[in-house]
Amino acid sequence: MGDAYADIPKSGDNFARAVAVCINSRQCEKKGKGVMCPSFRVSDDPELSPGGRVRLLKQALNGELSLADRALAETMDLCLACKGCKRECENEVDMAMIKIEYLAQRYLTTSASLRTRLFAAMPLLLSRYPLLKKIIVWRNRSPQLAKLGELLFAVDAGASLPEASGQSFAQQSAQTGTNSASHSFHGEVVLLLDTFTKHFAPEHIKAAEQVLNRAGYRVFIAEAEAGEVSLCCGRTQLAHGLVEEAKANARRMIAALLPHVQAGRTVIGLEPACLLAVRDDYRFLGLGETAETVANAALLFEEFIAREAMAGRFKIAFQPSTAAEPLLIHGHCHQKAVGAMKSMRRVLKMIPDLKFEMIDSTCCGMAGSFGIEKEHAALGRAMAEESLLPALRAQPDSAIIANGFSCRHQIKSCEKRNAKHLALLLSEQLPDGQLP
Repeated sequence: MGDAYADIPKSGDNFARAVAVCINSRQCEKKGKGVMCPSFRVSDDPELSPGGRVRLLKQALNGELSLADRALAETMDLCLACKGCKRECENEVDMAMIKIEYLAQRYLTTSASLRTRLFAAMPLLLSRYPLLKKIIVWRNRSPQLAKLGELLFAVDAGASLPEASGQSFAQQSAQTGTNSASHSFHGEVVLLLDTFTKHFAPEHIKAAEQVLNRAGYRVFIAEAEAGEVSLCCGRTQLAHGLVEEAKANARRMIAALLPHVQAGRTVIGLEPACLLAVRDDYRFLGLGETAETVANAALLFEEFIAREAMAGRFKIAFQPSTAAEPLLIHGHCHQKAVGAMKSMRRVLKMIPDLKFEMIDSTCCGMAGSFGIEKEHAALGRAMAEESLLPALRAQPDSAIIANGFSCRHQIKSCEKRNAKHLALLLSEQLPDGQLP
């Protein structure tokens, strides 16, 4: 019968209760500081707010319309799963998680599109078929190939695709070496080697290793056993509602991380979306106590440094900044959703004479594959124009920090400027000298 008093729909069980968290205050239909809600901000359509989605979902769960209803499908399609509502809504409506379940329920009766499965499988494809990296480069340089990709996969021909690094993480590790047992370390950590960092920015892992080593931490890398498929957190599959596939990857990731956690090591992630899949989304996948154990030990790179510095364990006298212009800081939506921008601020203040400004922006509009999908590319660009791009244009000579892979790609695509990860900035400001 549901619960009329609490406005819980008649069907849906825990899903219904997650939807019913919304109290219809319409806070998500107000503009101002914050992230929530990117699609509403650029459209002014109440149905494209978390509250609007909830209203339609309640109708579906009450049997008043189908889960395949066109209006519901359209409003859920334009949810970017930014998690802004989880932090900014008074009742912490988790529309990102609700969308995952909504898509999973849809796929019980309809098949996911070829494009959806392609994007969801991208981590596996990049690992198994290195030629794919070259195909992406060729596509970006050939209007004909870009148009063919649009016809076959509905990938916007006018959008550039991120190109993989010319040097793999394994090659960089072979050149620079790894931790030496002769060094004296006062702590141990494990870095989560996510797909995006591994294939597109392996220099971030090496930079993070250098910073953590210099601070006295022995660094382990979470990788698959030799001969096995590379580890993946399942983020791309979760984002597209392919829950069972995501669970399979999650179990492999948990199995790889658990021994490190049991050894007392903190799991550190550089890519916000991937680390927070482990820390947040895994808790809802029914993976048992081991998932909770690993999630409780997971921190973003900046969160770990801020925590250790406040405890007096992270002691590096970084070189003073000589930059004339203030550094511009753009936060990934998931960083903002968990309050990690406070940690970013604390860490940046550890660099003497560094001037920086935190950009108050909503989602950059790339949001995984959203910003390169044919039907979404223009809307994604409009989201970037809402606050991020004007802030960048106002200071054309400033360097940019953006920890999110999608964010960096959107900035490069729209403004032809390269943003860097916090790990790179810190490694560049390390003092001269050897490891402890």
